[in-house]
Amino acid sequence: MHSRVVVLGGGPGGYAAAFLAADQGLDVTLVESEPRLGGTCLLHGCIPSKALLHVAQMISQVDELSQQWGIEYSQPAIDLDQVRNRKESIIEALAGGLAQIAKRRNVHVIQATGSFIDSTTLQLTGADESIAIDKTLTFDHCILATGSRAAIPSVWKSDSPRVMTSDQALQLTDVPSSLLVIGGGYIGLELGSVYARLGSNVHLIEMAEQLLIDADKDLVKPLYQKLDPLFSGGIELNTQITSITPQSNHVDVEYQTPDGSQSKSFDRVLIAIGRQPNSLGIGLEHTAVELDDAGFVQCDSGQLTSDPHILAIGDVCGHPMLAHKATSDARMAVKTLIVDSNDPLSGCIPAVIFTDPEIAWAGLTETAAQRDQIDYQVAIYPWAASGRAQAIGRNEGRTKWLIDPQTNRLLGCGMVGPGAGELIATAVTAIDQNWTVEQITESIAPHPTLSETLSGAAEVFLGEAIEIYKPKRAR
Repeated sequence: MHSRVVVLGGGPGGYAAAFLAADQGLDVTLVESEPRLGGTCLLHGCIPSKALLHVAQMISQVDELSQQWGIEYSQPAIDLDQVRNRKESIIEALAGGLAQIAKRRNVHVIQATGSFIDSTTLQLTGADESIAIDKTLTFDHCILATGSRAAIPSVWKSDSPRVMTSDQALQLTDVPSSLLVIGGGYIGLELGSVYARLGSNVHLIEMAEQLLIDADKDLVKPLYQKLDPLFSGGIELNTQITSITPQSNHVDVEYQTPDGSQSKSFDRVLIAIGRQPNSLGIGLEHTAVELDDAGFVQCDSGQLTSDPHILAIGDVCGHPMLAHKATSDARMAVKTLIVDSNDPLSGCIPAVIFTDPEIAWAGLTETAAQRDQIDYQVAIYPWAASGRAQAIGRNEGRTKWLIDPQTNRLLGCGMVGPGAGELIATAVTAIDQNWTVEQITESIAPHPTLSETLSGAAEVFLGEAIEIYKPKRAR
């Protein structure tokens, strides 16, 4: 078989690339090892985790009704079978939709594992009998979209079902009475929140000095204050795991805290220390593609690798490892194939932590600005001044802009609070369009909404905020 464009991997980057290339009239074959399209995001990550987080947040809101409004409900009775079935039905509906769209766009989908024989040939393993006898597929160009997998140190690897990655945790086979979460990144915090709301005694260990080490400290603080009582087993920072030993009915864990060595037993352990690229074992050594020391595929701004026949998109080519970044990469890769251009589409990639409260940011962060010695000024609108936040009992949030002190151009935005993941899209547009702080105040937001906090933070900078008194800045 031969195809002008082959996409290896059917996740949010891969299927987007296949569909967009097909829309341009290209002959496209998509090779995916899973029986369904969607990749880690749909099948084992973003979508199932957000579905379960929705359940957790509904439980949280009932608790808040009781605490703040005096409206009492009985303790929830959780039918895990129904929760799992609902989660799977969402996945199945979305995956089925992707299969139909692929068919309507005349994208040839092959369920197989692909490995490079050379720069223009894939060996297909596990393909069905409809594939050519030699099980090879040649191409003019391949878009590599093989994604990433959970990172687990070799000394922690275990066949025990009591030691889980995020993939196993999302299966939700039971609600353990005690759960150790190793890793204070977004995966650990999101899944830890789910299990805690469902009834697990969650204990979290993070080796860094704060949760979400790449996020600004002032955004993390309100989340920490919410998670600290929720994770009833405790949150321990600056702590190293020294051993994990699965037993028949529990897992023994030893760890080193700033105060000394500790040991504890847990029903289950979730390892959530990050992800690594799926770049090994797929024959890239038979091509001219280059990898960095961490195994990420090296490519330029047009997603071209050092092999002229191969482009790379998504997690396999580096951070940030986010589904929407993979989709943006896919657009860039197809643009490169069609018009031979490597002008980047956008430099502003938002990040969202779907905990409660949510944390979101886009563009420059204070953490990065201080590290790279970039000059900036900051303007913060506390949600305590927001009528909407007060009405829903969520005044712990804040919205802030990072602003160029010379031009008043918006450099970055960060926020923490319910719905931050939705609100950040407005900031992305403003930063992409090189708006100034004055321009964001000219956009009228509906009242009462949390979206007002974006213009509110800009008004604070200009000394024009109505709900907050802060003198005008000297110019």
